[in-house]
Amino acid sequence: MKMADFDYDLPDERIAYTPAGNRSDSKLLVWDQVITAEAQYKYIADYIPTGHSLFFNNSKVIAARILFDKSYGHDAEKMIDPHSSTNSKQNKIEIFCLEPTAAFTPVQLAMQATNKVQWKCLVGGAKKWKTEFLQKELFYDHIKILLSAKKIAQEEGHFVIEFSWDHPDIVFSEIIALVGQIPLPPYIQREANETDKDRYQTTYATTEGSVAAPTAGLHFDEHVFNTLSAKGIDKKFITLHVGAGTFMPVKVDDFQDHLMHAEFIDVSVETIEYLATTSDNVIAVGTTSLRTLESLYWLAIKIKQTPEIDVNEINLLQWDAYTLEDKKMSINEAMQFLKDWMTQKKIKTLFATTQLMVKPGYQFKICKGLITNFHQPKSTLLLIIAAIAGDEWKTVYQHAIANEYRFLSYGDGCLFWFNHR
Repeated sequence: MKMADFDYDLPDERIAYTPAGNRSDSKLLVWDQVITAEAQYKYIADYIPTGHSLFFNNSKVIAARILFDKSYGHDAEKMIDPHSSTNSKQNKIEIFCLEPTAAFTPVQLAMQATNKVQWKCLVGGAKKWKTEFLQKELFYDHIKILLSAKKIAQEEGHFVIEFSWDHPDIVFSEIIALVGQIPLPPYIQREANETDKDRYQTTYATTEGSVAAPTAGLHFDEHVFNTLSAKGIDKKFITLHVGAGTFMPVKVDDFQDHLMHAEFIDVSVETIEYLATTSDNVIAVGTTSLRTLESLYWLAIKIKQTPEIDVNEINLLQWDAYTLEDKKMSINEAMQFLKDWMTQKKIKTLFATTQLMVKPGYQFKICKGLITNFHQPKSTLLLIIAAIAGDEWKTVYQHAIANEYRFLSYGDGCLFWFNHR
């Protein structure tokens, strides 16, 4: 199948460049083999039966964009005024943190690093970087801190940048909170503002590490959680740190030639134990939650077939789900095996990376439903919708466009029910 089969005309006026006034006011379309209802997220509990479990990605977006002044090098004597008229974009070098290097993974290790840390980064204006160091002065609780950035290496598609700072009690998560900017999706051509700091973040985000929001969760507020709880619908949390690759366009004609980016996941042994005993009615909130849940099944298979696997290097590759033989292992059996293996290894949290590519023909193992936004044309996210709905994804998207639904990260969404539930 070709990526041209997953294209559609998305009018600019259908793209949501700003969030809805209230999170749960966003529109909700319900699909169960056909479109069955239209509502708002505030009423989503009406469309989910009692006894189901919603799995949310609790990853938190970090302020991954850091701007340095190109003239503020190692021998600088004064702080550059960020409001100065001479401090234009032409003088800026932007460093976009993608993911920490292997020495600083899992992500939590990088976020809690003191003194220095290394990240794989994109660098805007790299040719203007003439000094060994870029530097920036910050103030934390009236204490002056000097932040430095140094190019360690240039690798395919990114630079390795070492950040260092001269305050031993400050961790990297505090540094970027002081100096960084929230990275809005590239199609939103404006600077992030105060509203974005709140609204481009889920209300339940706790684990820092994403450079893009798991946007399906942006619609869930206290009112929605209260209505779900009142109906006996559980909520569970898992983590996938969303990488910049989520916005990477598919540039090949045949999507099977597209290289999926790897993303970090972590799931507690308690959650895996829950899935081992209660896995019949799982709904993923967002494609990131879906890919995490489905990856757990295949990781269990992979670990069982590879007993010598290194607990620090657990990776699900792009096509593993299509080449590993599951030998008809049930969800409960797979999750029980994974839980027992973690207990044996004395692991309380499973840290891994996943490149899982869900495409048409994929056989879902854990998820019975998906709550998600409307995605960009010719994207790997749209392939997931096609794996659920077949060619009916076109009917759903055409209906949404005709009925003025808002698309992409700040837009409306859809509840898809799988036909195998």
